[in-house]
Amino acid sequence: MAEFTLMVAPNGARRTGAEHPQLPVTPVQTARTAAACFAAGAGALHLHVRDDEGRHSLDPGRYREAIDAVQESAPGMAVQITTESAGIYDPAAQLGCLEALRPHAASISVREMARDPQLAACAYALCLETGTRVQHILYGPGCIARLKAWYMDGTVPDSMRDAIFVLGTYTPPVLARPEGLAAFRDATAELRLNWTVCAFGRNEHACLLAAVAAGGDVRIGFENNIETPEGGLLADNAASVAAFVQAARDAGHRLKEN
Repeated sequence: MAEFTLMVAPNGARRTGAEHPQLPVTPVQTARTAAACFAAGAGALHLHVRDDEGRHSLDPGRYREAIDAVQESAPGMAVQITTESAGIYDPAAQLGCLEALRPHAASISVREMARDPQLAACAYALCLETGTRVQHILYGPGCIARLKAWYMDGTVPDSMRDAIFVLGTYTPPVLARPEGLAAFRDATAELRLNWTVCAFGRNEHACLLAAVAAGGDVRIGFENNIETPEGGLLADNAASVAAFVQAARDAGHRLKEN
């Protein structure tokens, strides 16, 4: 039996309501989804916000509005913001978002911050100063090698050991597979990471079950997958959370209490 935590990523930077009618875009929709997912077992929310046209945004004001809405609808649910560029933002804008918000938790892509190592060092130093819990986004060997180098030269503080392994890709679409986890675990074994897994496509639940069995935590939601294993549409984010929690229980694992 393994214990695990579960975070929900209900929308992401790119998907729209045209792909799934229950994909939340507005703060009200995200807050409603957060409450349903919290009740289903998700202890934390990976938060993306959108502009008036539904496009990915790092606007601090929009973040504050959404965070307030989530905290009102789901008291006790942790919120992690994203600094994802989505092909729109540069490291200066990503650092600016962190400076303005000083959030409780943030995901930061090693690959994206490596575009400007000097600003990357500033971002990690700021997060250390403000107590922001950083989760490093790792897409593959290049990201892992960069993170190792940054630990060695002090760019990333030694205490920042949270990471998320991304199985599969959204663009181009590459379906995640459970066997893809081994490469991440082997390459990061010496780093003593607290690791989480997310997985693109209909194999999401199978990949996450493999992660739990291997001692990791999981992130689930419409950012990465909107399909059942058979290829139909999931009802909504909360239904996916509930189904995975039950599958994990059936496999003998235990969700840590919120």
